[in-house]
Amino acid sequence: MSEHLRTALDLAASGIPVLPLRAGKVPFGNCTRCADNACGGRPNMKNPGSCTCPGPCHAWAAATTDPEVIACGPWRRAWLRASAVAYHPGGAGLTVVDLDHADAIAWAREHLPVTQTVPTTRGEHWLYLGRMQSANDVRPGVDIKSTMSYARWLGFGTGTMAHLPDAVRALALSKPAPTRPTPQALTASTPAGSGECLHRTPAFLERGIAMAEQSITEATSGVHNAVYRTFLAVLSAHGRCGCLTEEHITRLFTAAQDKGESARHCITAWSNARTRLGF
Repeated sequence: MSEHLRTALDLAASGIPVLPLRAGKVPFGNCTRCADNACGGRPNMKNPGSCTCPGPCHAWAAATTDPEVIACGPWRRAWLRASAVAYHPGGAGLTVVDLDHADAIAWAREHLPVTQTVPTTRGEHWLYLGRMQSANDVRPGVDIKSTMSYARWLGFGTGTMAHLPDAVRALALSKPAPTRPTPQALTASTPAGSGECLHRTPAFLERGIAMAEQSITEATSGVHNAVYRTFLAVLSAHGRCGCLTEEHITRLFTAAQDKGESARHCITAWSNARTRLGF
């Protein structure tokens, strides 16, 4: 049994959902069957989609505490190639304030309650008891990892875990809103619905959009290509039934612009994806 697998099983036994990370501290890519979200959903969630893939294919959403899943089949093979163990903080009822450098740590010591602290390669993770929506770049060098996100497991650290304070929740609420694309462009880009709606539950589309946002956010290189591939996957899965709204498209454009993509490139990528699919 590899060291990473042993650690994962120990964490799972404590109620912490885990997943393997490959080189570069990123999740394992989707299998052929699940490529471009063709499976239509993600496993190991309270309201799962249609995906029954047994592999660790879906980033934070694949995180699980089930030892039979973790230690068997595709997961066991993944641990042999894994470079690190990650966990889903929100799934464990936790929030991680990720402080990337000394200035961010100094700010946290001045403005946030003392809590359990874990050293990282460049800074510290501050762990709080309670969950919230994750948010990146809430201030220089500060990310919040909780629901719909993952964090590397780096040990238990030191100190006593405090309850999630309002000061941390306020960081996500006060994050400056990125520039939105023009409403005219969004309206023109919304597909007309003529196909059969395959969204079997009200949460199906929401999970698809959330997964697309996560895919863009976690892109580590080739952002242009990552944005285009994600737009293509969303339109392929959800573009023909008429369920996509301007709000959904704006969320995707916002995630792309948070990664440095311009509004013009977002519109071009969306248009190209529509053209490729014959819309």
